[in-house]
Amino acid sequence: MIFSLIKSVIMVRRFLVLTLILIFCQNLISQNSLPTADTVTLNKSRLATVIGSTSAFYIGGMSYLEYIWYTDVPRVPFHFYNDLKAYNQLDKFGHMFGSYLESYICFHAYRWAGVPRNKAIWYGGLMGFFMQLPIEIWDGLYQGWGFSLGDVAANTLGSALVIGQELAFHEQIVKYKFSFSRSPYAPLANGYLGDGFSELVLDYNGHTYWLSMGLNRIVPVKTIPDWVNLSVGYGIGGVIGSFYNKTYYNGQSIPEFERHRRFLLSLDIDFTKIPVKNKTLKALFNSMFMIKLPFPAIEFNTLGQQKFHPLYY
Repeated sequence: MIFSLIKSVIMVRRFLVLTLILIFCQNLISQNSLPTADTVTLNKSRLATVIGSTSAFYIGGMSYLEYIWYTDVPRVPFHFYNDLKAYNQLDKFGHMFGSYLESYICFHAYRWAGVPRNKAIWYGGLMGFFMQLPIEIWDGLYQGWGFSLGDVAANTLGSALVIGQELAFHEQIVKYKFSFSRSPYAPLANGYLGDGFSELVLDYNGHTYWLSMGLNRIVPVKTIPDWVNLSVGYGIGGVIGSFYNKTYYNGQSIPEFERHRRFLLSLDIDFTKIPVKNKTLKALFNSMFMIKLPFPAIEFNTLGQQKFHPLYY
């Protein structure tokens, strides 16, 4: 039962994030570029769309929690759960990513609606935190889960990354990105890391979270295009379980793997910085702000190894 719940949590949270992205990316298609100064007039129709979409998303998420997510889980007194060491902290990077996406999208949606910049920063930027917080509270009320201060801290960092950069730089100098590829551990885990396409995301060893920044901001060479980025990534390997590795699952043994952390350095492309005039193409590029493209990468890990990946996904 616990494992099935874990699968539900991961899949639902990703589904909610992607739903929000789709809602607002459709709105962004109609724009050429977001206003950079408060010289535009508030568009009440667009603002109503933003508020309505956000409200529907929020209400739908809360309804899912109450009537579907926890429907077969015993309710218990509110309690805390310390999962800071789970999955070598990769889960916290995922929480931060979800909160960052929601804050980023909501900020841009409010700007698209003509909301003054400072208000959009705080109204939109805090949305990631407040959209994630109810999930943590609900976790604290059900058996097998618990209110995780680590998750709340990660959600806070995700929103803070958006708010802080907009206040300090008037743009997202560092973008938080995600990449995924099936790990070599998945076929050997007897289904614990997911079976089939719909469960690929359960393979935490295949997740990599990246901080991506313009290369010409690091190396002062004017000939480097603004859209060429340098990325620093974090991933894990050999993790077949939250706090310790499973040795047996689905009636079969699982080989022993040494749990380790992986740190990566790679190039990337910031699609939002590529100059294009076509509105549809511009909107498409804007919606790809969170995707890390495959590039060669150098890996350093806690096993003491250094690896070169000709093409890292």
